Amino acid sequence: MNDHSDFLIHHGYALFFAWILVEQLGLPIPAIPLLLAAGALARTHQLNAAVELTLAMTAALSADVLWFEVGRRKGVGALHFLCRISLEQDSCVRETQAFFAKHEERALLAAKFLPGLDLMAPPIAGIVGMPLPRFVAFDASGAALYFGALLALGWMFSGQLERAAEVVLRLGAGALALLLAAEAGWLAWKFIRRRRFLRQLRIDRITPQDLKRKLDEGENVLIVDLRGPVEFKADSAVIPGAIRVDAGELEEMRDELANASEVVLYCSCPNEESSARNALLLKRKGVLKIRPLLKGLQGWRELGYPVAQSTARP
Repeated sequence: MNDHSDFLIHHGYALFFAWILVEQLGLPIPAIPLLLAAGALARTHQLNAAVELTLAMTAALSADVLWFEVGRRKGVGALHFLCRISLEQDSCVRETQAFFAKHEERALLAAKFLPGLDLMAPPIAGIVGMPLPRFVAFDASGAALYFGALLALGWMFSGQLERAAEVVLRLGAGALALLLAAEAGWLAWKFIRRRRFLRQLRIDRITPQDLKRKLDEGENVLIVDLRGPVEFKADSAVIPGAIRVDAGELEEMRDELANASEVVLYCSCPNEESSARNALLLKRKGVLKIRPLLKGLQGWRELGYPVAQSTARP
C-alpha cells in the first residue's frame, strides 16, 4: 500500500489515469491495489476522491469505447482474438456470450465486477449492434459502481491497509518473491490444466471435404451448430441442413443423436473446443457416431462451400 501511495503522491493524477487506462485495455497489471490506495489517500485529503473517480471512469470509458468499435467493425473475430490470449479460451467465449445474451445492457452494470466479462462485454455490445449512446450510459454506470466501490473500500479501511502494508514492508524482498512465486505457480497450474484438457479433446474430426462429400451423396448426416447466441445473432448462416442448438440442450437430444446414422458438431471457437468437448461427452454416454468438424464453420467457408439460413429445431 505504501508503494502505491507514494506513487500516487509523487506522480499525481496523470499517471493514475494512465495506469487505469492500460489495465482496462487488457494488460495484466493490477489496478485494484492502486484504487484502494487512492481511496485511502482521499480520506487524508492528499488526493481528491471526486477527481479520482472521474479519471478512473474516463480511462475505463476510453478503453471500452475502443473495444466497442473493434467489436462493431470486426464482429466475432474480436472475441476470438481476445480468447486466444486467454487460458480459458472456449469457456471465455461461451459464458460471456450467454451472460450478455440473458441480461443484455444490464450485463454492462456488472461487467467490471466479473473477470473475463469486463474485457469481453464492450466488443460484444458492438457486435450485437447496441447504439453507442446506450452503451456509454450503461458502461459508465457500471464503471461508477465498480470504481466507486473500490475507492470507498480504500477510504473505509485505510487504517487496516496501512498496517498490512507495514507487514509487507518488514518482510521486504521475501514478500515480493513469495508473491511472484504464487503468481507463477497459478499461471503454471492453469497452463498445465489447459494442456491436459486439450489432450483429452484429441477426438477424431471430420474434415469439411468429407462432410461435403457425404452431403452431396445424400447421406443422412445430422449437423448441429453449437455457436453461442451472440455469434449466431451476428451471423445466422449455417452449413446446409444444420440445426442451431445450445450446448446445454444436447443432453436432451441424446436419444435423437444416438439414432442418427452420423452426427457432426461444429462451432467457431478456437480448436473446435466446444464441439470437441460435447462430442467426447456424448461418446462416453453412448452416442458413438459423432464427430466435431475440423476448423468448424470457418474451415467450411474457407473452402468456398455454400451456407444456408438456419433451420429451427422442431
